[in-house]
Amino acid sequence: MKILVIGPSWVGDMVMSQSLYISLKQQYPDAIIDVMAPDWCRPLLSRMPEVNKAIKMPLGHGDFEFFKRRAIGKSLAAENYDWAIIQPNSYKSALIPWFAGIPKRTAWKGESRYGIINDIRTNKKDFPLMVERYDALAYAKELMSDHKQIPNLPNPVFKINVSDQVDALQKMQLNTERKVLALSPGAEFGPTKKWPAASYAQVTEHMIQLGWQVWIFGSNKDTAVGDDIIAKLSTEKKQHCHNLAGTTSLSEAIDLMAYAEKTISNDSGLMHVAAALGNEVIGVYTSTSPLYTPPLTDKATALQADIECSPCFQKQCKYGHLNCLEKITADMVIDIIDNSNN
Repeated sequence: MKILVIGPSWVGDMVMSQSLYISLKQQYPDAIIDVMAPDWCRPLLSRMPEVNKAIKMPLGHGDFEFFKRRAIGKSLAAENYDWAIIQPNSYKSALIPWFAGIPKRTAWKGESRYGIINDIRTNKKDFPLMVERYDALAYAKELMSDHKQIPNLPNPVFKINVSDQVDALQKMQLNTERKVLALSPGAEFGPTKKWPAASYAQVTEHMIQLGWQVWIFGSNKDTAVGDDIIAKLSTEKKQHCHNLAGTTSLSEAIDLMAYAEKTISNDSGLMHVAAALGNEVIGVYTSTSPLYTPPLTDKATALQADIECSPCFQKQCKYGHLNCLEKITADMVIDIIDNSNN
């Protein structure tokens, strides 16, 4: 069986999508699974042994481009895929498998995609977790109806090449003489998902005092918050904290995060990467909810402030107080870490 998956467009969602690929392989061990994804997500697919090939999605996020999608679909017709699974909810995301003439096309209803999806699912609310919604598409519709539970929902597990790890370590002029705590203080979503730099700095001070080192990860958009965290440290501790945000590729970030024993992160793509690498993860949830996108590992703690307006799923706080950030204190995180160290 040849399967084409139209993958999600965001890093965290792509990490979670591995659960689908694992479930497909469990049911169809000889299946060939190809995944179409944008360039910024494709390095993740190389860490998933279930994926045969990562196909570049040449269109930008949000681009409709009907005729280009038709051309891409026609070019894939020669691959003779038996089954397409479309993870995004948009109408346009289903066009390529339709134009490719793939006989079975499975997806949630999304933007009322009747006609171009011929194995359409309509009971999404039966599956509260995003990963469940992905994984349910691996199973026959009949098995996933009437609030049926997904059997043995698998967590994502990334593979790591040790030689690539060593190369990344040398390139960044790092060492592992001290245990590594990874921080991911950024979030593409917006300011309501960003735990304060001062709180990250307080935890960093504590961990360095315990003999650890701290590596800060993120994109070039997160370089400033990484610098802010380091600027808040005492002089003697700054040498043990390294801001890697904006200096690594995604592949290098994955390899380096694999050295970490613990990760503290906002609800972000890198939080899900850390979980797939087997790190102990503390996820700080503010405007979003761990009841929808928790870190998928049995070594995770999700923190969320107990206030009426959280989660709001908004990029800006309509009340202007950001209590969902402020009420999660550094001491709460330090207590979790100290208890796990004992």
